Amino acid sequence: MPHPHRDLYHAFVDQGLERWLARLPDQLAAGLDRRRYGDLPAWEKAVAKLPALPDSRQVHLDRDTVTVACALDDSQRRQCENLLRKLAPWRKGPYCLGGILIDTEWRSDWKWRRVAPHLAPLAGRRVLDVGGGSGYHGWRMAGAGAAFVLVIDPSPRFYYQFQALRHFVGDADGHRTHFLPVGIEDVPERLGFFDTVFSMGVLYHRPSPLEHLGQLKEALRPGGELVLETLVVEGDATTVLLPGERYAAMPNVYFLPSSAALCQWLERCGFDNVRVVDEAVTTTDEQRSTDWMTFQSLADFLDPTDPTRTREGYPAPRRAVVMANRPG
Repeated sequence: MPHPHRDLYHAFVDQGLERWLARLPDQLAAGLDRRRYGDLPAWEKAVAKLPALPDSRQVHLDRDTVTVACALDDSQRRQCENLLRKLAPWRKGPYCLGGILIDTEWRSDWKWRRVAPHLAPLAGRRVLDVGGGSGYHGWRMAGAGAAFVLVIDPSPRFYYQFQALRHFVGDADGHRTHFLPVGIEDVPERLGFFDTVFSMGVLYHRPSPLEHLGQLKEALRPGGELVLETLVVEGDATTVLLPGERYAAMPNVYFLPSSAALCQWLERCGFDNVRVVDEAVTTTDEQRSTDWMTFQSLADFLDPTDPTRTREGYPAPRRAVVMANRPG
């Protein structure tokens, strides 16, 4: 039986990431520790029970819905859907796997459409996606021609969602897309490796946002591009909101700067060519409860009498995309 992480190890060797390679066994052991995550064996079993798929399949990583078209009979389709549902909730997507539409909480394709026109072309680039969830954006990066995509997220549920997706995608991406269950703090210091680093939906969860920006910068090669997407508020370069215990029902939200303040933070951290390329209020069409994510979602977290405010009274979620470069 092949080693479950064989492709990941080979990719690190091929990319010359020997310094990180030495840490992989410990990082994988910690990230997939059954003693810490009681549901982990059930997720692992669900992925392992996915039936063998026909070799003939059409994989589309360049569509709004990441799609794997293959011929499944009714029994196989029911089995696959039941197993995929055991990995719920599905947050980022959408996906269509063997005719099974996974309608995720987030229309992550909308975010990708806002970001993609502003990117340096991804063809041939080495890309890091920080906090990438199940890997939707990572698959889209591969679909845009990236040579090496590493999705990192400390959630083991997302790791097994990614492995389920890998089961369907097979080797159609040339095994250029990988997942490691760690956070940005586990990336070796002063790595200076990636051509493009994405951090989308992470910064506001960090109690030390400038430290996070510094970690992202160290992961980039000189001249590399940062794609930062985060919650912001309206205001000038001095405006920063620090919510109370919860913001839009989330308990772990810290600093929400204005776009102008965020640009200033990036410049203070040594980035150049800092520019805001998109800013928009998040709608309940983009983030919502679905059959694959049945818990409360954005509509439940807004003031029922004033949807421009959260139920705690703060401005409703607004997100900005800011691009910057590590100086060459």
